[in-house]
Amino acid sequence: MSYIKAATDAHGESINLFYEDWGQGDPVVLIHGWPLDHTMWEHQAIALAEAGLRVIAYDRRGFGKSSRPWDGYNYDTFAADLNAVITELNLSNVTLVGFSMGGGEIARYLGTYGSSKVARAVYISAVTPYMLKTDDNPEGVPQEIFDGILAGLKKDRFDFLQTFGKDFYGVGMLSKPVSDAALQWNQTVVSLASPKATYDCVKAFSSTDFRADLAKAADVPTLIIHGDADKTVPIAASGERVAKMLPNAQYKVYEGEPHGLFFTSKDELSRDLLAFIGK
Repeated sequence: MSYIKAATDAHGESINLFYEDWGQGDPVVLIHGWPLDHTMWEHQAIALAEAGLRVIAYDRRGFGKSSRPWDGYNYDTFAADLNAVITELNLSNVTLVGFSMGGGEIARYLGTYGSSKVARAVYISAVTPYMLKTDDNPEGVPQEIFDGILAGLKKDRFDFLQTFGKDFYGVGMLSKPVSDAALQWNQTVVSLASPKATYDCVKAFSSTDFRADLAKAADVPTLIIHGDADKTVPIAASGERVAKMLPNAQYKVYEGEPHGLFFTSKDELSRDLLAFIGK
């Protein structure tokens, strides 16, 4: 198995980030969402690699096969981890693709480390620019929504995540866009994540303001993709606002698609990624 050494934690312990590295060509780094791991990119990773690209997908600290430290679940650290991936693998001309909270990694990385190694950025169902509703961010989501998520995780993490997973993929009384087997896979992956990381990441993606980071990344060719039926990260609070902040970006709205469109609209997403990258 392949690991990248990231910065040590607060106790001096080494942090290892698990990654898979497929194909050859210009590199694409895939950054997963909460509370999944790199395996969520199964369909896109295969499509991109088969099209002649090098695909790197890694597990965020606390998730998948990466180290599970007690603390460090904040976007400055996550951006440093992404920088470690890019630096240790000696990547350049990179396309960064972030789903949900993974979009925050891209914004904070570009805001902190610059764009010299980055060719393109893709925000999919992303939590940017700033999820929390505040006096200077009235379009955001009220704090009580995130408080409810944290309360649900504390009460019964497994039951909460099972219900959350159905909304994530748009499963309802009359709609079943994914199979029961896919929901079982999702539940297995999210259940195996570090409980502490699962909890702390809610605080991170809900309360981190990426507006200044996005302003610094305005020169990077950008693709924004969001489903207009996303109940997890509502499009009005996220995708629409990023598109206004980055007027030169390509903005694609997936009509009727939920948050987990990497699965419910997997082929369309792969085609759009390849077209944007130029493959």
